[in-house]
Parts: sequence; structure tokens; C-alpha cells
Amino acid sequence: MPEQLPSDHPSVQTYRAHIARSGGTRRPCLRVPDEIPAADGDFIRLHLGGTAYHARLASDASGFVIRGAYDNKRLARTPGEGENRLVEWCRENDRSPDDAVEFDELDGGYQFGLRVPGVRTVYRITERPNDSLSSIAEKFGTSDE
Repeated sequence: MPEQLPSDHPSVQTYRAHIARSGGTRRPCLRVPDEIPAADGDFIRLHLGGTAYHARLASDASGFVIRGAYDNKRLARTPGEGENRLVEWCRENDRSPDDAVEFDELDGGYQFGLRVPGVRTVYRITERPNDSLSSIAEKFGTSDE
């Protein structure tokens, strides 16, 4: 896997997604298409503005949703404890509910990038963690990846 990957590279699959409102709150969340190669409850890396964050994919009556992006996996599990970087990205990029965004699949169901439509981005790809070491760390509640 290359260390840097432009959004217009042939290996990048781009999906149309949109910003929505998270439940009854005013906070933005990300609605992603059901056909992305991931499942409800999966933790993914979400690249926002040049930085990879941790996010959890959830599903509700309307499909898949990402409610936030956080500095580490522990914060993604307990979102009230950390800064929601998705909210910051939406503010910095003037994105609000019902606005379209491009959701780029970078690494088969593990890494995705978010960008404003029509804007080319170069993502800095992170290496996947070793599955066996991650599962041991999660068992003890110490996985911050």
C-alpha cells in the first residue's frame, strides 16, 4: 500500500455521502451508503483534512451513519470523552446537514477519507494494526491504536 494516496487514484473507490443531523442534536454526523465494504459496529480510520481519526460505523433505520471521529479508538468507543473531529471538519469546510461530501474508500473497509466534492486530496495512509495484538489490547481495554 502506498504511503500517500491521491483521491483521484484508480484504486480509490468514491461514494457520495452527506452530512446529516445526529438524532435530536444539532451536531453533524455522516450518512454513508450501505454498499461500503464494512459492517455495523466496525471501527474504521477516517481521514479528515490530512489526519486519520478513529470512527465507529453504526446503523439505524436510515442506513449507515458515522457520528464522530476521534483521536484514538478508546475515545471512539466512548464519544462523550473526546473532541469530535468530524464536527470540527464540518465547521472548517462549511458543511452542514444535507450537504454532499465525497467518501473515499482507501483500504478495503478499514480506511476512508472525507472531502468536499470536486476537491482533490492526498491521503497519508496508515498501516493496519496487527489483528492479534489489537484483540489482546481490546481485551484489556488498552487499545488506543
